[in-house]
Order: sequence, then C-alpha cells, then structure tokens
Amino acid sequence: MAQAVLVAESKLTDRFQTTVPSLVRQALHLGKKDTIKYTIQENGDVLMSRAVSTDEDPILESFLSFLANDMQHNGKLQLLTANMCLSVENLVQDVEIDIDTSLLEEDE
Repeated sequence: MAQAVLVAESKLTDRFQTTVPSLVRQALHLGKKDTIKYTIQENGDVLMSRAVSTDEDPILESFLSFLANDMQHNGKLQLLTANMCLSVENLVQDVEIDIDTSLLEEDE
C-alpha cells in the first residue's frame, strides 16, 4: 500500500526563526514548549521528529561527567577552604531567590 506524502513549507525570518506548520505540528503531536529533534542525513536531508523528553537534568549530567573525569585524571577532590566559603558567601549575600516564583517566558 502506497503511503501518502504530505508537503508543508515555512519561511525563515531575518533571525532564522520559523513557524512550524500546523500540518507538521499535528503529525508530530507537538505542543507549546515541546522540543524538536533534527537528524541530518549523509545526503543532506534533514529528518524532523518530536524529541523524547527525559526527566534527566542535562546540566547536572554534564557536571557529574565533569566530576567523574576530573576524579579519574586527578584522583582526588578537595574540600573548600574557609576563605573560599567566605568568598562565595560574599558573592551571593545580596542575591534573593524565591524558588516558588515562576520563570519569565523568555527564561524558560
């Protein structure tokens, strides 16, 4: 059975942004804030798919990888000295954090 081929186009703005056509959003079941995955083939074709979300924190994963690599090459971790702790405290003493406040849309 032949598969139907659907075609959709969108235009790039001056800032290289585009709107994902509704046909594509529907086909990929995309919603607001979803992530799109682009796979570039050897022949130059690009496959677009819905990225599978994970509960893992990429920043934390990168930091843990950094620590593991550092421990493997240097063999030890050092505790912060009292002076280092004092320096950090001085740097953040006027910073107010409310973890219950929602992020601004541009910060998400």
